[in-house]
Amino acid sequence: MHELRKDILLGRWVAVLSESKLPSEYPKIPFEEPVEENCVFCEGRENETPSEITSIRKAGTSPNTAGWWIRDLPSFNPVFRVEGELGRRGVGIYDKMNSIGANEIIVESPYHDKRPEDMGLEQMIRLVKMYRDRISDLEKDTRLRYILIYKDSGRCAGQQYTHPLTFLMATPVIPKVVKDELDNAKQYFAYKERCIFCDIINEELRTGERIVYETKNFIAFCPFAAQFPFEIWIIPRRHSCSFTEITVEETEDFGLILMTVLKKLRQVLNEPPFNYFIHTAPNMVPRRNHWHTLGEDFHWHLEIIPRIIRTSGFEWGSGLYILPTSPENAAKFLREVG
Repeated sequence: MHELRKDILLGRWVAVLSESKLPSEYPKIPFEEPVEENCVFCEGRENETPSEITSIRKAGTSPNTAGWWIRDLPSFNPVFRVEGELGRRGVGIYDKMNSIGANEIIVESPYHDKRPEDMGLEQMIRLVKMYRDRISDLEKDTRLRYILIYKDSGRCAGQQYTHPLTFLMATPVIPKVVKDELDNAKQYFAYKERCIFCDIINEELRTGERIVYETKNFIAFCPFAAQFPFEIWIIPRRHSCSFTEITVEETEDFGLILMTVLKKLRQVLNEPPFNYFIHTAPNMVPRRNHWHTLGEDFHWHLEIIPRIIRTSGFEWGSGLYILPTSPENAAKFLREVG
């Protein structure tokens, strides 16, 4: 019999089918990169992009020249801009403000056809360091409430350019999905005096059946009530609410587990389109009685969402998602590949 499972973090339900689909039974959704004849992100074309905000470079090279490993650039057409004031105001019963924030493009590789996970661990570590440093820098701006690091891979996952890229958006509001996680984690902590994410980690380690990969500092697993088939979360074992608190050892370990899991996913699902994003603590602008438990009740994590099925009208209309492959079977397929 099919079963319904409740997501204890967000309170939503998913339907898990009793007979799991094999990876080979999913229709092949072509990776289908966007058509791009000239790539300005490749090494040697630095003068064709906006001036870099920062970069990780080979010794002796200068900003906005060749010789870099990772570059961080302003977006060409930003939705959010650093310049200006928030200008909060009301229009009748509605609220609005200026789109103050930041849009950045993190160029993950100097090579057009080589992803960072295929360049080796050192490149993945550089990428993780860039993520950490950009969040740390933007948190200093008290107008900004949230900084989201995200990746789109494949056209149906929203990919705009063929070069390996990550994007950053900093916003003056906390996005609804993140706010739901924050609020529900806070409620769980108030009731049980424990972090919901730490409880999830302990349960996943206890059963082991949804674990995809483990390192000394992280676990990767398919969530009990995943929204999408082959969805994977990577969570640090050490309780930490903010990605900026990642240690040197954890940075290296996170690069390893992210590289390994991405390769597993590509192998099992034959180069699927996917998104990933980091959910971290919001910018802790002082607010009375608001952030005093955040360090205890929230736990940063990265979520990977393969885009291998189409969302139906039932799912859009009800918010109740149907999972054709159980998380237990998805984790088994992922564990078994090298």
